[in-house]
Amino acid sequence: MDLDAVIGPAWYCALALAAVLGDAFLPFLPSGTLVILAVLKTAHVDGSPLLLGAGVAVASFLGDLLLLQLARRGAPAVHRRLARRPRLAASVERVQRALTGRTTSRAAAAIVIIARFVPAGRTVLDLAVGHSAYRPWTFLRWSAVAAVVWAAYIVSLGWLNLHWFDTAWLSFVISCAAATAISSVVVQLVRRRRRLAALVEGE
Repeated sequence: MDLDAVIGPAWYCALALAAVLGDAFLPFLPSGTLVILAVLKTAHVDGSPLLLGAGVAVASFLGDLLLLQLARRGAPAVHRRLARRPRLAASVERVQRALTGRTTSRAAAAIVIIARFVPAGRTVLDLAVGHSAYRPWTFLRWSAVAAVVWAAYIVSLGWLNLHWFDTAWLSFVISCAAATAISSVVVQLVRRRRRLAALVEGE
């Protein structure tokens, strides 16, 4: 086996996994884009989608775990970040109310999973759980499920487009566009539900 053919794509995988781990802290990191790129760059390696998917799921879960622990321990950097960003603090408070209210296990699972598909959703959710009385182990259970769901989704998106289109660059562009479109739809649905809930509460 050509060693360069293995080592080269490995760098893309390492970069993608680092971004997935880090975007819990830095949501502007293009983790989904880098995962799709890693899928395309490792397409020639047998079993690469499964291995990459497993790595993405683990990195995603570990990112949640680390930020949750920092939030629960009252890390000064976390408090400073919330103090500097009122909108983020308001989102955290809103999610806290949703989780600590009369939330069923199924509803809590839906919140955790949907957060994976919303820009900065992981960050808001981790901070909300870290600053609330919500049971962390219950959250981590659903976080693990959400990590697997998102990993399967983003890796499958890149893999399917790679097999539908002949050129790698076209597969990359369409995969990223599809991921952005799906994320936008999820955001609109969340906002619509939030508006409906506000109307019901106001009646």
